[in-house]
Amino acid sequence: MKAPTFSLQEVRNDKTYSLDDYIGKPVMLTFWASWCPDCMKDLPMKEQFYEHADLDKLEFLTINVTGRERSEEAGKQFAIKNDLSFPVLKDKGRETYDLYGCKGVPTTVLLDKQHNIVETFGDQASFMDIIKVLPTIML
Repeated sequence: MKAPTFSLQEVRNDKTYSLDDYIGKPVMLTFWASWCPDCMKDLPMKEQFYEHADLDKLEFLTINVTGRERSEEAGKQFAIKNDLSFPVLKDKGRETYDLYGCKGVPTTVLLDKQHNIVETFGDQASFMDIIKVLPTIML
């Protein structure tokens, strides 16, 4: 299934990121919310991964689901407080989250180079489960 395209603003600087900008490159997308305990376990592992990943071979984007937050600014405050170095995009409410059929947070979606959805991991997936599938999208 082809991944729905989107254009969203980064929470810290309002730069717009579009999925179409990364055609030809596999993408790891993670949907999250600042109040979510599972996200608090997931995001630090992804931060470590991001710092050591070969970003020429994999694009890494996270989407703060503003429609599931207590306030519009919660994701931005969380990203700044935790010094997240990867792009943190803000969803338009739940628009992108719903387009991807997410059922909870965190949800991680792996896209191949043509942006077909290869696998979707829900809130019970471990980071190791996700890492094991990465080689299949990076071929």
